[in-house]
Amino acid sequence: MSDTESVAGTALSEPVSVQTAVRDADSSPLVRIRSLLPGLARAEQRVAKVVLEDPASVARRSITEVALAANTSETTVTRFCKAVGVGGYPQLRIALAADTARTEARTTRNLGGEIGPEDDLAAVIGKVSFADARAVEETADQLEVATLERVIEVVANAGRVDVYGVGASAFVAADLQQKLHRIGRVCFAWSDTHIMLTSAAVLSPGDVAIGISHTGATTDTVEALRVAREHGASTIAVTNFPRSPITEVADHVLTTAARETTFRSGATASRIAQLTVIDCLFIGVAQRHMDASVSALDATRDAVGSHRLGVRPDGRRRPRETGK
Repeated sequence: MSDTESVAGTALSEPVSVQTAVRDADSSPLVRIRSLLPGLARAEQRVAKVVLEDPASVARRSITEVALAANTSETTVTRFCKAVGVGGYPQLRIALAADTARTEARTTRNLGGEIGPEDDLAAVIGKVSFADARAVEETADQLEVATLERVIEVVANAGRVDVYGVGASAFVAADLQQKLHRIGRVCFAWSDTHIMLTSAAVLSPGDVAIGISHTGATTDTVEALRVAREHGASTIAVTNFPRSPITEVADHVLTTAARETTFRSGATASRIAQLTVIDCLFIGVAQRHMDASVSALDATRDAVGSHRLGVRPDGRRRPRETGK
């Protein structure tokens, strides 16, 4: 199936452009600003922080007021707007106003993302679940369908898929490996630096290497993806930051949109966002090989069936099979 066909097998040329336009219109400018923040100039980063701290207020303020709040010039504010792809300050105000309206329509609670020592457990549960739900929602909103389509095509036709990730991203890599393995695709997940590099060195054209890194700056993962590319493999990056180092060694980039809470080392929302992208990729690949995937899933389910207790989800014992 070509790149101009959808996951379900329908023609994609015009529908993709319409879908992408609608998605771009509905996506949050704050998601784009957060993802581009590390690559902005220092003065532009100050403007970004003013916007991110109170977008609703910025939507009502003049460019002069925002410049003063960021301790910079109006020219820098305009340059910031262009850097994040909104054209100019009037367009930024409109985008922020629309995003604020959508956010208020989705929830009446302002849970935020920062967890402080004074928060009780109920507040912690609310903030964590809110951050996770927003990570999934915002990741889906900004995920480029056309790019995902191309990635699915590449992975579905690969002779072998190697997935790289360290730390929390290693768990996401293992999840993708297990999913693809269950539908009969040859896939390996590596988190040890030496094994990642030796794996990458034996890949060849027709193989695929996928690097998963929230920051996109994890040296081990970036290096492994670079080596895989040098040996002719197609390379794919899954990252939260579209201008991060990993994108420079990737043929295709899938982005997440996660806002981490105070406890960034826990890699909470970022992991959920990565799993959202991985699930979309897996299902797309499974659809490309529907009959084989269903057969493989049935076979693997039967293989582990005897290792499950003979009880139903409600706790009652299943009736014994008599063979009749």
